[in-house]
Amino acid sequence: MPHTAIYLDHNASSPLLPEARSALLAGLELVGNPSSVHGHGRALHELIERGRDAVAQLAGAERQQVVFTGSATEAIHQAIVGGVRALRLDGVVVSAGEHPAVLKAAELSGAPVTTLPLDAAGRVSLGALSEQLAAADTTGTTLLVAIQAVNNETGVCQDLVALAALVGPTRHYLFIDAVQAFGKLPMEFASNAADMMAISGHKIGAPVGVGALLMKAPCDEVRLLQGGGHEQGRRAGTQSAALIAAFGAAAAAFPAHYAAERQRGLLAQLEASLHEMAPDIVIFGAGATRVGNVVNFAVPGLRASVAMMGLDLLGLSVSSGSACSSGKVGPSHVLEAMGVSPELAECALRVSLGWSSTGTDVTAFLSGFGVVLGRRRRQVKAA
Repeated sequence: MPHTAIYLDHNASSPLLPEARSALLAGLELVGNPSSVHGHGRALHELIERGRDAVAQLAGAERQQVVFTGSATEAIHQAIVGGVRALRLDGVVVSAGEHPAVLKAAELSGAPVTTLPLDAAGRVSLGALSEQLAAADTTGTTLLVAIQAVNNETGVCQDLVALAALVGPTRHYLFIDAVQAFGKLPMEFASNAADMMAISGHKIGAPVGVGALLMKAPCDEVRLLQGGGHEQGRRAGTQSAALIAAFGAAAAAFPAHYAAERQRGLLAQLEASLHEMAPDIVIFGAGATRVGNVVNFAVPGLRASVAMMGLDLLGLSVSSGSACSSGKVGPSHVLEAMGVSPELAECALRVSLGWSSTGTDVTAFLSGFGVVLGRRRRQVKAA
């Protein structure tokens, strides 16, 4: 198998930023436990706090609102499972297009789960949410509303301002899965209506194995892992100072490397060329606001499994959806919720750009996809 030369799967995981690599290696040279009071421990503690400052700045949060976790999945479970328990909530409201981590956490919370539908463009039904909140107010129950800021498969952005207007003034709680939005869209956690927000390191060029849950009072009493007094008592377990330092370094460096306008330009070039190559192409979420670095599309009749294999043989890495579930048999639950037919959903490919993506990468993908598409057309013609 040839070495993959072109990586276009940043929504799954982004390559390590050089600044993050340097911070990680420097942190690994230090010995000790960051909770120890001696000099070695204090040096590790200082690394963690510097990382906290950088992550807080990128998220528009106050530093004490940042709780480091082992992953965004852990942060999501702390918010939902821990939130239901600690806040004695009566129900969880999610959308049909949420990441599997959110859907599973809602299931594990033990509270009744209500699922909001998506429209054909992948937007959450705010009308259905309003009805749920009104019904809860009538019965005196309190809900946790858990919604993605940006869908990991389609890149569709939810209307967080409208969500905040619905949930913010009420006694209900709002949790935002901001994994795909962090660093790519402006965030002001300290001043927005979200009560909790999950973010991840490896989506912005930090190593895998570190994430964070942003928490405001009274949600700062929410716990999941119990034990020592780490993270101000909000997440037990000895922190990896090296991973957190690398997360902080990535947070500080990512905006300059990512260059959002450049990403949008590359994506526009990619989509325009795809339309020229395949006029019958379907771009999922095209009618909604999207984050600007990802396109999920299908050419009818070209199965994603076939296309991905052909592209991989050409040294091009893309995906067919969430990396957390792409190994499972079955259509995307996101596309299903958008009303996409199973036949078309089986053709869905996701190309996601990131800080290391270049115009050369896009050109190489288009060339490779042209080869795969041409092969498919010849097979159809021969049949």
